[in-house]
Amino acid sequence: MQNKPIRKAVILAAGFGTRFLPASKAVPKVLFPVIDKPIIQIIVEEVIKAGIVDITFVVSPLLPEIRRHFEPFPELNELLVKFGKEKELKELKRIETMADFSFCFQKPGRYGTGNAILSARELIGNQPFLMLFSDEFYLADPPWIVQLAKAYRELQGSILGCIRSDAGDRYGFVVGDNANEKIVKVRDLIEKPGIGKTPSNLASMSGMIFEPEIFDCFIEADKELAPGRELYQTYGVKKMLQKGRPFYAVEYQNYRYFDTGDRLGYLKAMVELGMENPSLGEEFKVWLRDLKI
Repeated sequence: MQNKPIRKAVILAAGFGTRFLPASKAVPKVLFPVIDKPIIQIIVEEVIKAGIVDITFVVSPLLPEIRRHFEPFPELNELLVKFGKEKELKELKRIETMADFSFCFQKPGRYGTGNAILSARELIGNQPFLMLFSDEFYLADPPWIVQLAKAYRELQGSILGCIRSDAGDRYGFVVGDNANEKIVKVRDLIEKPGIGKTPSNLASMSGMIFEPEIFDCFIEADKELAPGRELYQTYGVKKMLQKGRPFYAVEYQNYRYFDTGDRLGYLKAMVELGMENPSLGEEFKVWLRDLKI
């Protein structure tokens, strides 16, 4: 018996991008362009490739620009018509209609991804959902979210998208038993164990499919955490595992990873994808060669 297809996605976009200050003071980090397309739009388009078109953004009430990017802007559309910018107008209309977008504010209280996910409960309801961060993405064959959705349909449990890494100060790491060479049945998830202390080299990354029971697990975890501690998504996963709910770690295949959450990662994404840009790439590569670095 297969799980039903995933229909809903939650994208966490309430952060202030403090690593990019002062640039992120007026423009949310997730709207920074990779050439001419904002980071968060690249992620949305990857979601849509998997047939998921009900997308909820968890945002801060202080960052209205994210919502504005995906909503109609009649005044701008009128100007584009007036000046004959039909190509640009068509692209803006495509963005406005490519999915059913909803927005909710992150609830006050604890910091952390767990609280952000919990903020979307009313919009998700009693359905499984895809959860994504808004500052990292993968270009893969097949597309990374298609890989996750396929694993969810075939496996009887929630899914953690993973890559191989030894960065114990950055990610959560899977402890489990190999179902096959690409899939691990999860027994535990250790959040940021520290450099040289990782229990495996399988790091949990953006791209998780949760059953709706995760919401109650976050509430239980929140009650047990000491004041001031962040409520990570890891704590909800641990609670579900304790209740006997199955989780599978799925290693992404044939992928390139882009981490735009820090300055160097963003710069790398700009250069790599800039070289591949259909209209600018060849000229850009010539310019890079001429630098004689």
